[in-house]
Amino acid sequence: MGDAQGFLKHTSRELPKRRPVELRLLDWKEVYEEKFSHETLQKQASRCMDCGIPFCHNGCPLGNLIPEWNDLVYKGSWKESFDRLHATNNFPEFTGRLCPAPCEASCVLGINQDPVTIKQVEVEIIENGFDEGWVTPVYPTRLTGKKVAVVGSGPAGLAAAQQLTRAGHTVTVFERDDRIGGLMRYGIPEFKMEKRFIDRRIAQMEAEGTVFKTSVNVGVDITADQLRERFDAVVLSGGATIARDLPIPGRDLDGIHQAMEFLPLANRVQLGDPITDEDGLPRINARGKKVIIIGGGDTGADCLGTSHRQGAVSVHQFEIMPRPPEERAGSTPWPTYPLMYRVASAHEEGGERLFSVNTERFVGADGKVTGLQAHEVSMVNGRFEKVEGTDFTLEADLVLLSMGFVGPQKNGLLEGLGVGYDQRGNVKRDSDWATTVPGVFVAGDMGRGQSLIVWAIAEGRACASAVDKFLEGETALPSPIRPTDVAQR
Repeated sequence: MGDAQGFLKHTSRELPKRRPVELRLLDWKEVYEEKFSHETLQKQASRCMDCGIPFCHNGCPLGNLIPEWNDLVYKGSWKESFDRLHATNNFPEFTGRLCPAPCEASCVLGINQDPVTIKQVEVEIIENGFDEGWVTPVYPTRLTGKKVAVVGSGPAGLAAAQQLTRAGHTVTVFERDDRIGGLMRYGIPEFKMEKRFIDRRIAQMEAEGTVFKTSVNVGVDITADQLRERFDAVVLSGGATIARDLPIPGRDLDGIHQAMEFLPLANRVQLGDPITDEDGLPRINARGKKVIIIGGGDTGADCLGTSHRQGAVSVHQFEIMPRPPEERAGSTPWPTYPLMYRVASAHEEGGERLFSVNTERFVGADGKVTGLQAHEVSMVNGRFEKVEGTDFTLEADLVLLSMGFVGPQKNGLLEGLGVGYDQRGNVKRDSDWATTVPGVFVAGDMGRGQSLIVWAIAEGRACASAVDKFLEGETALPSPIRPTDVAQR
């Protein structure tokens, strides 16, 4: 603990400044100013109290050594902090940008002050590591001759692949899209994470020996039987890709789309794909339109920010749950992840958020959506009930459904393999990450259900350990969590 009084000297939490709204709406770059001084970061790191029981570990499934690298940053030991960070996390540049930081929710300082800026310290350590040239290929000490297929290139699949490659196995990652990265590539807008951060990590993995095959729909282009014949083990990490729908009257009208129909097209345009209309916009876009987003979570906020940048006339975001309190709700006491009102960068940029609203039907003309009918709801005995006299109609040219995901796609690969499913419809697995099919393992949302990026990476690392043990009889790879450690998040 470098400064025993750091949390007393520096009581305020300081983060990088966001660029002015009017400026950042002109481009798709990340919303933050580029530079955050080392001196400021060291002050923030010194606020870590090096608790006897570091509850931040309770919030982080990766087992990140948070007090250790906070202390090392405070002391200016950047290389050592980089090494400690990478000891538990393959991709801190991803979690440092995209994770909602349950570690900060568990910070002891957060009981009566603002918590330590753990997430910002994390991302600054790894960015400094890239700047200094410390991110280099890590080669295995020996090759095992065993071949592993990883199906899906999201964070779980990439973590499993990197760990297994470093253990000496020959790993091939299959991705049905034309680029590697899963939802990080096409589901996360550039203003939240620029895709160059994925590309540089993929370059490291390729140098280490991981093979990437894109535009391959496993289960169609390669059958399940062929996959098992060609590889000694298979890791399923395809995610929970089936979006929750809203089967109400008018759902078949043109102009109503799932978020993951809308967001990937916007990302593809930024990557230079020739899929634009005569105005240079994707086929589904918000320019000049009245947009309604149904769903108040992170994906809804991504749709919000994307709609603003495309030039929407107006944007409303619906959430069926009531508006959370400004401070931590009593139902989520420390050190649990707090229920509270949050303002993402996209919410700063405009739009109106409506809470306790249920959509009853879509209305339209000539086959196209022109609006929707909705009403307010209240929670009664655990069920939503209509509040009489609150009906309203709102005009819309574009409706985006952002209500989460219900599970993995079953037709194709999963049906071909014959894997079992749990009660929630996810791929069933045992305590060693193994499915009901010998030699086939599962990690990430495909087995867990829709969750956080930090859980995906933790599951990928743990699953890699189980696969290595399956192939070699023993393993030196770390296994931070088990499938049954914590309830689904």
